[in-house]
Formats: sequence, structure tokens, C-alpha cells
Amino acid sequence: MNRIKNTPLFIVAGILVGLKIYILYRFYFSLSMESLFQEIILFVNPIAFSLLVFFLAVWMAPKRQKKYIKYASVVITLIILFNLFYYRNFTDFITIPTLFQVNNAGDLGSSFFSLMHIEDVLLLLDVVAIFIFAKRDTFVVKTFSKQFKRRAITVSLAAIVLNLTLSEIERPMLFKRGFDREYLVKNVGLFTFHGYDIVLTASTQTKRLFADGSEMNEIDEYVEENVREEEKPPIDLSGVAEGKNIVYIAAESMQDFVINEDLNGEEITPFLNSLIEESYYFDNYYHQTALGKTSDHEFLLDNSLYPLPNSAVFFTHAQNEYHALPEIMSEKKGYKSYAFHANNISFWNRNVMYETLGYEDWYDVESYEFSKEDEIGWGLNDKMFFDQTVDMMKEIDEPHYAKLITLTNHFPFEMPQEEATIDQFDSRSVTLNQYFQTVRYTDEAIERFFEKMKQEGLYEDTIFIISGDHYGISSYHNESMGEFLGKEITPYDEAKLQQVPFIIHIPGHDESRTISTVTGQVDYKPTLLNMLGIENEKDIIFGNDMFSEERKGFIAFRDGRVVGEEYIYAGNICYDAETGEEAEEGACTEMKEQAAQELNYSDEIIYGDLFRFYDFEKGEILVDEEEDVEEEEQDEEEVTEEDADKEEDESSEQSEEGQNEDVSEEDGSSEDTEDGSEEDGNSVDTEEEQIEDSSEGQEEVSTEENNDEQENNNEE
Repeated sequence: MNRIKNTPLFIVAGILVGLKIYILYRFYFSLSMESLFQEIILFVNPIAFSLLVFFLAVWMAPKRQKKYIKYASVVITLIILFNLFYYRNFTDFITIPTLFQVNNAGDLGSSFFSLMHIEDVLLLLDVVAIFIFAKRDTFVVKTFSKQFKRRAITVSLAAIVLNLTLSEIERPMLFKRGFDREYLVKNVGLFTFHGYDIVLTASTQTKRLFADGSEMNEIDEYVEENVREEEKPPIDLSGVAEGKNIVYIAAESMQDFVINEDLNGEEITPFLNSLIEESYYFDNYYHQTALGKTSDHEFLLDNSLYPLPNSAVFFTHAQNEYHALPEIMSEKKGYKSYAFHANNISFWNRNVMYETLGYEDWYDVESYEFSKEDEIGWGLNDKMFFDQTVDMMKEIDEPHYAKLITLTNHFPFEMPQEEATIDQFDSRSVTLNQYFQTVRYTDEAIERFFEKMKQEGLYEDTIFIISGDHYGISSYHNESMGEFLGKEITPYDEAKLQQVPFIIHIPGHDESRTISTVTGQVDYKPTLLNMLGIENEKDIIFGNDMFSEERKGFIAFRDGRVVGEEYIYAGNICYDAETGEEAEEGACTEMKEQAAQELNYSDEIIYGDLFRFYDFEKGEILVDEEEDVEEEEQDEEEVTEEDADKEEDESSEQSEEGQNEDVSEEDGSSEDTEDGSEEDGNSVDTEEEQIEDSSEGQEEVSTEENNDEQENNNEE
């Protein structure tokens, strides 16, 4: 017992906090373990980190030791709790750029509290224990010898080296896989990941400073060879939307698994199901968003570029130059673009980014009239949102492109039961159970929108596009999702669950069809431009017309997953796209490498702000004006130097001619001398050479010796 009491407090704190972090990784984050080796690494990395942090206390005086140990345990606990809440919502970990999105937290409302679970209290027990131990002096806090200090630091550093070594053995080039944050956390821990993220963020911020536009040559060449299309698609809708109004509805968090599906014998989305029968419906269409969620989806649609791997473009690069859909539609066809969303315009920094992208105007929460009773979840209910939006759309310029973003079907999918028209699902996941009711409400709201558009005479001259913006049910709820789908969720199934509905409805258009080609949000821009009859051959995009058969054949995700026509790469496994069975190891290699290259090119464009160097009309790199001025100044200097040289030459020639005339007067041969001088072309000759040249004109000079002398003079 005395031996235990003689244990230093920093060792006790290190072990307690390390074990807590391990429990968090193993049972709270639900990190997938594929082998015993991964289990060992998962246990080593939190212990190694915790020992390093608390072993630093040995260098402090006893009083400061106590404070340091207590405060360190609190800070570590707060960091893991915030990551846990974030993970439950996004199935991801906090990055440095997301910290700058803190103003979004004010709109989370009940969402934040729904992320807290009763078992989270257990994560505070070690902190309470450490504070009690420190107050009662249960364990040793003293000034340690230099030898002990060196041993303590050596042990903690050795533990870190062991962790990194094991991680490198398990996954070589681990830090090159920054897109897979879960894999990094599993191998090196949450806090090492945060350190890596700080370095990564700092390095990306410097890329714009050193970019000069030369990077665009390689990117343009890639797009030309792999993306741009030459043949017309079999379903040619070129120009079908020209002159008509276009309405895009972003159905918040709506996934495709609810389409044409029943719950307890009732259709979940009866209106959308019926609309599909009169529309083009893409049932293999994927969202490709990352940390920016809805804003990432907007960025993908407007630019046909990919979102960033560790931040939201709307926040970090809103001042860049883009060649966005609203800007092109305005320049080519005179369209005005508007955004309607009953949320704060500052959410996701939209008030800045919309202007950058070329939107004429936007209507946010301040444009809508409603009371607290009209709110569901995050704000104004979708039915009232659509009603008031139609009234505003009657007043905006035509032709227009209107983007409508719904709110009701937003996490945590809370619905007043008097408003619900379908039962909840019955599973352990409250989130999934409630999801079906809010989806149904949005379906009803869209139906109501269509009816009012018809009543107001706006329906016939409008083309409607409806799509989900991103997933609603994260992998955190896979067990309950498996119950609904009637199967165990594999990485293959999880990839397929990233499908969101995509519907194009053209009033008066006879044809309708369900299309199962692999498509994604990156394809939206080229598809809509073709429907408008806008040729954009020199554009830098990574998507294709969704109706085209001449496609690159895959959809890339920021987390490393790739979905192709024949194979799907997910969870570090290559699957047959049709059967879901594991395929040969190398079957996905080419697709995976091309996807990684494409994502990297998109990142280069955004980080370097490369479009500021590119002329989209000519399809070539712009020459910097300052460089032009410098080149002109250099040319002027060269011209000035040449003029000075000419003046000097003329002066020399005049001087020499004067000397030649003196010689000619003595020899009586001035005319021959001038002819010889002009023929030879030398600006500075000796008197002897001028005399020799002048003698060349005489017919008597015919000997071989004189010929040699003339040849030597010509060489000079």
C-alpha cells in the first residue's frame, strides 16, 4: 500500500487519462478494428501520448506540478468531448479550419444537446479523481532528481517512438493519407492528428503566395484528356432549358434509400415517387461533400470542383477567383441567380461566397415572416418556406436560376407529433427513428410547392431539379440502418448509402427515364450548362454531362472512397460494384489513383487560387500585367542601347572615313577605299587594312598572295 502511495501523481494521472482516451476510441468513437495488431496500436497510442504530457510535470516545482496536472487533465477532457460531439454528428474529427466556423454553433440549438449521452459522464471520472488526489496529497508530488527527470522523459519519448513505429509498420506512408482522418486517429491518436492538422493547415495557407499559374498547364492537360467530352449524349437535352426559369431544390439531408421505399406499409415519399414517373431520375447519384456539408454541396454544384479535405471552402477561400455557374449563366444567357434559405445568411459564410460566385441576390431568415410556433427543428418549417418563396419568386427578374434550400429534414430530425403523417421507425437509434417523419414532411412540402407554382402560373415555364444535399444518417447508426435495410452494413453498403435522389422535371416534356449511370454532384454544372445550350469548352471542371455516355467512369470522395461502374473502393477493400463481393486486390488501383490525382488538382486550384491566372475564353494562362510592364521596359532599354551603339558606330565610321580620305589623298585612291570599307562592313579598321581593302578594287591585283590577303580581311 505504501508503495502505491509513493507513486508520483503525474504517473497516476498519465495512466488514468490514457485509459480514458483508449475507452473513448474503442467504445465511443466506434473505430473499426481489423486485426489484433490494430488493437495493440489503439491501446499504445493514448497511453504514450498521456505519459508524455504528464511526465513533463517532473521538471516543475511541486506547487506548479499540481496545477499543471489538474489543468492538463481538464484541457484533454474538453478536447476529446468536443471531438466526440462532433463525431456523433459528422462521423469525423475536428480540424483547425472548422474551429473558424464556430459562428455556426449558434444555430445548432437542440442539435448540440441531442449529441450528449448519459454515459458521457464517465469521461469526467478521472478528472474528478485527479483533483481529489491533488488536494489530499494521496500520491507523491515533489522535486525530482535530474536522473529521474531524464528517465521519465526517455520513457515517454520511447513510448511515442514505439507508437509511430508500429503505426508505420501497420500502414506505411501513414501521414500521406491525411484524407482518412479516422485511420490517422486509430494509429497515432487524436492529439497527434491535431498536431499534424496544424502543420498541414499552415502549409496549405502558403500555397497561394507561391502560385504563379504555371500549375494550370498540367491541370488543363488532364481535363482535356480525361474529362472534356466530344460526342453528344444519347439523350440530347442541349438547349432545352434556354429561356426558361430554373428552380433547384436542395432537400436537406435526404438520402436515396427512402425513395420508392415503404415504412409499415406506407410510402415514405409518395409525391417524389410519383414525380419520378414524369421525370429523369438518377438512382445512382452520389453526394460528394466533406466537412462543409450543405455549403460543400453548393460549391460542387456551382463549380464542378471538389470540396477541401479538412475545411469548408465557403469559409477558407471565399475570396478566390472562380468560374461559377451563376456567373456563366449571367454572361452567356442573361440569367439572374438567387438563393432562398430561411437561415442566417452568415451561416457557412454565404453572404461573402454568394457574391463571389455571382449570385444576384439572396433571401435569408430576415426575408421570411414567422413565429416560434412555425418552426420545426432548425427553423421555419418547409411548407411555410415554400409558400413564401413562391411569392418572392414572382417579383424577381426572368429568366432566373433560383436555389431553394430546405430546413425541416435537418439533424436531429425532430418533428412535433401533431405534424407527423407517418410513424417512426422502431430501432435503438432515435435519430434514424425520427428521420422518416421529417423526410415525409419535406416530401409533402415539395408537393405543396408544385401546386402553388401551378396556381401562380409559374409552373409551365420552369424546369425543376430536386436533389439531396448530403447524407442524413451517418455511419454511427449503421446497426439500426442495417435493421431497416435487413442486412449487415459493410463498407460497400456504406458507400452505396451516400446516394442521394436527383430528379429533373421538365413540364411538357414527353420523355421520362430512370438512369443508373454512376453520377455525382461534380456533374451538375456541365449538365445544366448543356441544358441551357451554353458551350463551355475551355472550362476547368472535373464532372461530365450526366446524360453523356462519354464519361470518366468514377465518382471520387474526399475520404478516399471511389465509386465506379464496375468496382467500388471503400474501407481499403475493392468490391464488385454489382454484387458487393470483394474483388481482386488490384482491380481498383487505376481508378483509385486517378481519383486521388483529380482531387489533388482540385486542391491546387483552390489553395493556389489558380483561376486568377486563367483566361476561360481562350483557355490559356494569363500573363501578369506587371510582368508585361517589366518586359516592355526591358525591350525599351535594349532599343536604347542599340540606338547608342548605332550612334557610336556612325561616329567611328565618320572618323575613319576622315582618316581614309587623308590616306587616299596621298595615294590617289579615296574612292576605292570607301568602297572597300563598305563591302567589308567593319566599323573599326586600321589604316593598313583600309589601304589593303582599297587596293582590292584594282584589276592588277591577281597574284595568289594578294588573294590570300583579301580572304583574311574578309574573315576579320
